[in-house]
Amino acid sequence: MEQALAVHGSSSNDKTAIAEAFGKAAQTYDAHAAFQRDVGHRLLDLMPADLTGRVVLDLGCGTGYFSQMLQQRGAHVVCCDLSQQMLDTARKRCGERNMSYHLGDAEKLPFEVEQFDLVFSSLALQWCEDLADPLREIHRVLKHNGQAYFSTLLDGSLSELKQSWAKIDSYQHVNDFISTNQVKIALAQSGCVNHRLDLPSITVWYTTAFSLMRDLKGIGATHVHGRSHGLTSRTALRQVEQAYQTFKNHQGLLPATYQVCLGVIHR
Repeated sequence: MEQALAVHGSSSNDKTAIAEAFGKAAQTYDAHAAFQRDVGHRLLDLMPADLTGRVVLDLGCGTGYFSQMLQQRGAHVVCCDLSQQMLDTARKRCGERNMSYHLGDAEKLPFEVEQFDLVFSSLALQWCEDLADPLREIHRVLKHNGQAYFSTLLDGSLSELKQSWAKIDSYQHVNDFISTNQVKIALAQSGCVNHRLDLPSITVWYTTAFSLMRDLKGIGATHVHGRSHGLTSRTALRQVEQAYQTFKNHQGLLPATYQVCLGVIHR
């Protein structure tokens, strides 16, 4: 079993591997996505409560959990994801009323210019090689006076897991995340000059490190760029579990800390 969370280096081969990993997790994703739902709800809270008549792109829609909430607010929702299995799962959840589904890459969106009133994209853009590329595409497909709402992960996320693995071997089990400054540079490069960022730190508590790694596998976050070694042994997992104990709190719980960027862009 192998668990990880990737961010950089998404070549075409990487994109295929990422899509396959998420496709395999389409049936298990919702059971392991408590953190992803937390972040998505925070992002959703920044959006208008009434979206009646608005066309909203859910970029990286996954299983359609938030697509359905956007639909319930009255929006016509366009679901876009890299994984066909995720789109199929979203379609089963949301149906066809005020919904459409498109297989697509955030770096090369299959949409015309100024097509959407709003864009919602939660914890999807970290899978792109250069954040400026999907932001540029989001800016392109937004209507004049439209808004985009995105979340991504920042440097320092899953630091406990990274430090624990570093004590076991020299392989990269958790990819590096970009800094806040790199997000700001990407926004400038993509022409998204009118924006604001919120930067919460979110800690999820686990009884075991294995539970964290099981969640990462359950959501399909298993692709690490440049990794060439094989599956991780049970011995290594036990060693990681032991190393992770240094982070235990007084209640015996283990933290998984995420540094999150919530961004709002005004076109």
